[in-house]
Amino acid sequence: MTIRYLIVDDEPLAHDLIKGFAKELPHLQLAHQCYNALEAIAYLQSEQVDLMFLDLNMPKLKGFDFLRTLNHPPKVIVTTAHQEFALEGYELQVADYLLKPYSFARFLKAIDNAFPPQTGHPTQAPAPTPDEQQKLFVKGDKQYHRLRTDEILYIEAYGNYTKVYLPSGMLLTHVSLSYYAEKLREPAFLRVHKSFMVALDKVDRLSGNRLFIGEHEVPIGQTYRQKVMGLMG
Repeated sequence: MTIRYLIVDDEPLAHDLIKGFAKELPHLQLAHQCYNALEAIAYLQSEQVDLMFLDLNMPKLKGFDFLRTLNHPPKVIVTTAHQEFALEGYELQVADYLLKPYSFARFLKAIDNAFPPQTGHPTQAPAPTPDEQQKLFVKGDKQYHRLRTDEILYIEAYGNYTKVYLPSGMLLTHVSLSYYAEKLREPAFLRVHKSFMVALDKVDRLSGNRLFIGEHEVPIGQTYRQKVMGLMG
């Protein structure tokens, strides 16, 4: 069964993120995009949707004020950077409350919360083909990037940010190294230093306390050395 969804958000990047995630779920179908609540009111006067992704901090009319104007609202997933309004959202019976930035896994959980599997909506992501790799959506350079994990060479902590090294160059992303440590698991990726993670299949050689990936050198921390040596054989 198809779920027709509406995006109501004043940030184009937020639209791109939702559409990118939704493309991974074939039962989600984009109905319309609105950049403020007034556009959404006009659209909903003549059209119906199953699901609405709703931002809160928008010009002219705030998200929850807009939601209160609807007599028969669709299922609502709030997407916002403001955690403090969560209680109000649940009082308005929103299906879920996504805090930006959010992962695909969290997005998928929100869809399941809005349309539990027993309702007949196939909310499981399609099984990946053998050559299909995991993808991450991360914010960097004021836009969201879709990273193929098989293209990552290594990752370096940079304060509250991280530098992701790819064959095409370095991308500064707005998440911490712990985010990648949670998403990228062994044995494909390994933490080799408090500030570095590497893709093991990209390592060319090991010498002393250094790993070499092409022209790049990555230090091995003393507390990680034994594990690195074991996995490297």
